[in-house]
Amino acid sequence: MIFSRDELGNFDTSADKQWVVTNGLGGYAASSVTGANTSKYHGLLFAALRPPGERTLLLAKLEEEVTIDGRSYLLGSNETGTGIYPRGLNYLQSFELRPYPTYTYSIKDVIIEKVIFMLRSANTTVVRYSVFSGSSRPINFKVTPFVNCRHYHHTVRKNGWQFRQETTQNSTLIEAYPGAPTVRIYSDKADYSADLGCWFEGLFYRQEEKRGLDPWEDHFMPGSFQCEVSGGEYFGIIASTENEKVVTNPFLEQVCAERRLANLVEMAGFHEEFVNRLILAADSFIVKRESTDAKTIIAGYPWFTDWGRDTMIALPGLCLVTKRFEEAKEILRTFARYCRKGLIPNMFPDEGAKPLYNTVDASLWFFHTVCKYLTYTDDNRFIKNEIYPVLKEIINFYSKGTNFNIRMDEDGLISAGEHGQQLTWMDAKVGDWVVTPRHGKPVEINALWFNALEIMNNLAKTYGDNAADCAQLVEKVRNSFVQKFWNTEKNCLYDVVTETGRDEAIRPNQILAVSLTYSPLDHGRQVKLVNTVWRELYFSFGLRSLAAESPDYKGIYQGNVVERDAAYHQGTGWAWLIGPFITAFRKVNDYSSESRTTAEKFIAPFKAHLWDHGVGTISEIFDGDPPHLPKGCFAQAWSVGEVLRAYAEDILEEGQEHIKQGVATAMEESLR
Repeated sequence: MIFSRDELGNFDTSADKQWVVTNGLGGYAASSVTGANTSKYHGLLFAALRPPGERTLLLAKLEEEVTIDGRSYLLGSNETGTGIYPRGLNYLQSFELRPYPTYTYSIKDVIIEKVIFMLRSANTTVVRYSVFSGSSRPINFKVTPFVNCRHYHHTVRKNGWQFRQETTQNSTLIEAYPGAPTVRIYSDKADYSADLGCWFEGLFYRQEEKRGLDPWEDHFMPGSFQCEVSGGEYFGIIASTENEKVVTNPFLEQVCAERRLANLVEMAGFHEEFVNRLILAADSFIVKRESTDAKTIIAGYPWFTDWGRDTMIALPGLCLVTKRFEEAKEILRTFARYCRKGLIPNMFPDEGAKPLYNTVDASLWFFHTVCKYLTYTDDNRFIKNEIYPVLKEIINFYSKGTNFNIRMDEDGLISAGEHGQQLTWMDAKVGDWVVTPRHGKPVEINALWFNALEIMNNLAKTYGDNAADCAQLVEKVRNSFVQKFWNTEKNCLYDVVTETGRDEAIRPNQILAVSLTYSPLDHGRQVKLVNTVWRELYFSFGLRSLAAESPDYKGIYQGNVVERDAAYHQGTGWAWLIGPFITAFRKVNDYSSESRTTAEKFIAPFKAHLWDHGVGTISEIFDGDPPHLPKGCFAQAWSVGEVLRAYAEDILEEGQEHIKQGVATAMEESLR
């Protein structure tokens, strides 16, 4: 899709439409389609100094001034306390992903194209300018960097940093203060002059104001790049944490980067634009973690790192549907390696400290992902030798008890929780206030537990292990689950069962009791549950976290941190849940052609959403109330992963064929 001049000229609607490009390390560049940075998380180089963490803003943006026939034109756009200055968006003819962010400016008989991309596996951003003109006269460019040096969650006001520079004819190496990380900014053709040394003050971030955070920031302007370019010529500005120049030809680097993305689409083998867009979006989340020396999955841009739960949920869509089987194997191997007392990490901290294990469901999602991996690859050699022992460890510790009071009760169900700890995905907490306390026996945990036991039972039989105890436990859990969780009056499942009662709030967690490979419910109850969830929780972009009829329901996600966290799981809609919902819906309708047609309608809103918030990707959350505005991270891994998985597996006719092809391909590779 191309954003036209009319759309871009309406700053109030276009300023919140954002793009992101990534480097496979957790570093990224991001901005709005207008070119104005409207969030503190916007910038041209957020370097992952300890991949994928320690993201540090080093280059906020480039401000361009072009001189044509003796008259100067400012192409940049910034929102300040007094309005938009300069108003380069007046010359902005279009914006599109091609596949990288591409701005096209039109002035007189001159068209200027600006493309932004990053080098793979390097904290390096390339901005390439191309000129198309009706004459051969030269166009003068002056490009001014806005530099900074701060953690991506922070903002900076004008201070005493001296920004020491080491300059050459077309390069500057900048250090904000002694010992700070340095950034080299250089050009293949433009000359550099340290002619400014001043601050751009009062840049306003409207998105931060909406979130109740500091919306103001200042950036340092160390100097400028200048060159003459005629029609048909190009030049580049490169920003990098590398000490040496790593880009000599921006055009060739762009060709290589675009070829890599085209190869990913070709490898996946789908033939629909929507799916191919999601395949490109999926690539941004698969990164390498320095501390584990292995691939992992970033939960979301711009502010999340890698989480165990999110990784396991997102992996089937991001890595299996797209046939990135070796990366899937690497991720499974890494999380298995870090399993402790039956728990896989909930998260790897941003600063590279020891993993945190405060989750009850990540280990159970691990079973689901392993099962999916086998469905796509039939790689029993890897699972039996490296993963199966870890699965046995998880079952053993969950059965006898492990950290955070996670244990199997006498009825075979899993109970978990300690005071002050939030162990499920509904984990919002403000100070000592637990927004959605779910201590006891959460419904999705026990659905995942039943699924894990069935998977374990089948693997044990396949690998010649003793499965008798597991088979008996499966039936015990099935009976207890139905007895304890089924709400006859509402035709759905209770959300949490405790020693003192049952939580009757209608939440989306119950959908997993149908969508997972193995369900503890009979077909009749599955049908009733799906119908209840559809009626009470479905909205255009997924499922609400709480039924609107509940007295605790909050339909708008807005305000300061406390107000937003209060709504996060109390009515806010979640895109990732559309995946389990579609799978459950298709399953209970026996994959009929009629249900396929309906499921396509569940997907349809996302095709438009690709151009509404995070351009070319899918947002984390939405308001539960109409018009269901997108909120939170504008690019979320499990949102992209689950929409892609559900669409490919449950709707597209070629989906099952791709699984068969994947198995064949994986088997061929294993025999080489």
